[in-house]
Parts: sequence; structure tokens; C-alpha cells
Amino acid sequence: MINIEESLKRGTPIEILEKLQGKEVLKKLQGTEPVKKDVEKGLEDTEHSPMDPPSAYEQPGKVKVSFDTMDKSLLEFVDEHKIAMKQVEDFEKALVQFKTSGYKVDQKMNEIFSAFFKYFDTELLPHNDKEEKTLFPLLNKRLIEAGEHSKGDDKLTAIDVMEDDHVKFIQLGALAFNFFGLATRIKDEGSRIFILDTAYETARELIELLKLHIYREDYTLFPLAQKYLSKEEFDLIEKKMHRH
Repeated sequence: MINIEESLKRGTPIEILEKLQGKEVLKKLQGTEPVKKDVEKGLEDTEHSPMDPPSAYEQPGKVKVSFDTMDKSLLEFVDEHKIAMKQVEDFEKALVQFKTSGYKVDQKMNEIFSAFFKYFDTELLPHNDKEEKTLFPLLNKRLIEAGEHSKGDDKLTAIDVMEDDHVKFIQLGALAFNFFGLATRIKDEGSRIFILDTAYETARELIELLKLHIYREDYTLFPLAQKYLSKEEFDLIEKKMHRH
């Protein structure tokens, strides 16, 4: 959360504070925690929510999933997630180093940052789009038919949570990228540090959401797809994936 009073004490110009604090999307992000997304989407009404993993990150080894029995279309998404996690982990390490060095960037850090945002734009977002156009529509229909949804007229499913995450990725990614870029053009040191603090926290939130999202898809959503979709439906999904 941006602390106006503390920022003013550090000498951050009020014009920058007003610009940052006034962004509606930033206000929304500041009041939202990724791990509370189930509650926000109304899935707390579901007796056994399909998006309620044993624990977000606690002892993931206890989650029993046989990837050997998964359809190859799902395994293609899983393989893409492995590549994504490597990018996320490299970015996270560089980000922590950037923070602990007092926001001093070296060539390696700069290369990792550039590689992550390029991957994010050219690979990760298209991956999400592919999920939304090939797997999600049919799976959402089957989840509703099977009763795997929240109570009430809206009948929210795991798909609603995943799609909401995808939108959040775009918001957080754009904010982090733009804040990092803005900091390079600010001469006032206090203002620059303030913007870099905001960029760092936004990037950290993006990292945590990406890790949680991938965990949920691999260990909850894809097993649900394997359970409720037929071989013929998977064949149709695979054809759409390769046309995408």
C-alpha cells in the first residue's frame, strides 16, 4: 500500500504520488490478495471448492496426481508451465538481488529482467489465451453439469478463478514493466526509490500469483478436466490447440 505521508517525508513529489495513487487499477491491486481469490469469486459457498487446494504452498508433495494418465493435450499445458516456472524463478532471484543491492542493476540482472518480460508478452500471455479458447469453455460446461460450482444463480467454477487470474497477470505485468521503465527517467532520488519500491512489490505479487496459478492448474484444474472430459472431447481440444 502506498503511504502518502511517509513518501512526502522522503521528498517524493506530490505530482508523482497523485499520479500513482490515482490509478484505479493500482487501487484495485492494492486491495486484493491472490490467495483470497476464492472468497472474492464467491467460491466460499461451495462445500468442496474445486479451487481449494490442500494448502497454497504447504507440502505440495502430498497432492496425489498421476500425470501419466493425463491426456497429451493437458500434458502440453503442463510442459509449458515448467518452462514458465523456470522463467519465474530466474526473475524472482534477480528481483531479490536487485532489492538487496539497493536497486543497483548489473548486466546479468538486466538480461534476466528483459528475458522475463519478453517471455511474459510473447509466450505466457499466448499460453493463457490458448487455454481460454481451447480447454476452458468445454471444461466449464462439464463442471457445471457435474455440480462442481458455487451455489447461487451465477454458478461460478474453477474456470472463473483461472480467467480472473489471467486478467490479473496482464494488470500486474503492465504495472511492473511501466514502473521499472518510469524509474529510469526520474532524476530525483527519493522519487526514483519510491517508484522502484512500488515496481518491486508489484513484481513480487505477480510472481506469487503465477506460482499459485500454475499449482492450481496442474494439481486441481487439469485433474478435473481428466475426470470430466471424454477422449473425443480431448481430441477436439487438441485440434483447436494446434490451430491456435
